[in-house]
Amino acid sequence: MWAFACTALTALLSMSGRAVPHASHMGDWGPKALLLPLLLLRGGQPALCSSSWGDTMTERFEQISYASLPEAVRPLADDILKVSSAALGGPYNALLRSPDMARRAFDFLDYLRFRTSVNKRLNEFAILIQARIANAQYEWWAHEPIARKAGLSDAVMRDLQHCQRPASMQADERLVYDYCIQLSLNHRVPDALWQEAVTQMGEQAVVDLTVLSGTYVMVSMLLNATQVGIPGGGAEPLQVLDPLEIRQRLLA
Repeated sequence: MWAFACTALTALLSMSGRAVPHASHMGDWGPKALLLPLLLLRGGQPALCSSSWGDTMTERFEQISYASLPEAVRPLADDILKVSSAALGGPYNALLRSPDMARRAFDFLDYLRFRTSVNKRLNEFAILIQARIANAQYEWWAHEPIARKAGLSDAVMRDLQHCQRPASMQADERLVYDYCIQLSLNHRVPDALWQEAVTQMGEQAVVDLTVLSGTYVMVSMLLNATQVGIPGGGAEPLQVLDPLEIRQRLLA
């Protein structure tokens, strides 16, 4: 792996016209070199910082209407309309194009949002964390008022919205933040953090929180792939940042 990273680094720097360090000096890069095959250094910025991150998005699916749905799908639509803040919009506009999967996804989300063992304030905080990581505008728009109603403070939400570790978290919020950030950005949970989470929250809640985090990665991907906007042409709540900058800020 190290040899691959060094070779890739040399090739990328050569293509970009930048100075190539001698092999004997590459050890100074340490583990960071393993990320360098993913980067094309251009004025100190990675290629992932392309202008496409800030481009205006156009929704890729036309909005499904209730009347256009087959009779067999309408009971699902009725269930969605009972809980959705945007009727059949948001992720449901895409999900309803695969009705069998939509039913399973809806039932899964119904548990994770309304029947989970994690309390509502922490549950919504975890969803907002995933929205911030993914630049998922609709997800943040939909869940910020729910989180506020559940008791999450505006100060915590504003820091997270600005891609900063919240400064005024309660102890249980700090635990959820650290757990979700480590799991989402490093794909691992350190032993000490895992033990703290199980001790403070219980095994069921930790499992529910873990599955919630992964599920809202999926929801974010669906929203971003289909370029779901804010209803009524409203302002996007999040500054769009490239993934590496988000990672650096939230792990700080």
